[in-house]
Amino acid sequence: MHASRILIVDDEMTLVKMVKVLLKKEGFTNVDASYVGRDALDLIEQNEYDLILLDVMLPDMEGFDICSIIRRRSDVPIFFLTARGSDFDKVSGFAYGADDYITKPFNPLELVARIKAQLKRNKKNLSFSQVNDRFDNGVLFINYNEAVVKVNGKEINLSAQLYQLLTFFTKSPNQIFSKQQLYDRVWGADSYGDENTVIVHMRKLREKIEQDPSNPKLLITVRGIGYKFVSKSVK
Repeated sequence: MHASRILIVDDEMTLVKMVKVLLKKEGFTNVDASYVGRDALDLIEQNEYDLILLDVMLPDMEGFDICSIIRRRSDVPIFFLTARGSDFDKVSGFAYGADDYITKPFNPLELVARIKAQLKRNKKNLSFSQVNDRFDNGVLFINYNEAVVKVNGKEINLSAQLYQLLTFFTKSPNQIFSKQQLYDRVWGADSYGDENTVIVHMRKLREKIEQDPSNPKLLITVRGIGYKFVSKSVK
């Protein structure tokens, strides 16, 4: 039996029923379903989910928009489960904050394997965060409790906003975030400013932590999409 709680958001009732039966056979007994976006957002507001399966094409709104709204509130893993399988759609899905993108028709066993793998990573990350209050990849060191940042052993001073941006990246390694996502989640959706704020702060942060800011190894630009933080040690 799995204690994890999963939400399926898809307007294909037959598919939802099939996935629920499949997950139940694999020991997932806590599975909710929604067939429209608005109801899904209400459920997410009321409950804590460990993973969300989300269709892109829903009757009332696009899954991409739902994903963006969720990402302003939560880091819950989101898998897009959709018939839209073009490269552009996949890139868009990850840019909006998805953790995986699965196209229909799909192999049910592969879906379950991906879900289990993601939940296993979640558990490891939670255990890591509970016993570790720091980040250290051999080049960059952060003590989150004391707000101490060191690069190659030398302590550096960061403004509050640069520190928040850096810790956001280090706690979400190797994930791609658009400028809008970064602005919404670091500065807040109601803050005054625009995406240029992100560009300016990314430049300043690279000047602080990169050996060569014009050729960054940690804070990477993903052309046409946004930025990601490479967590491995790069000297």
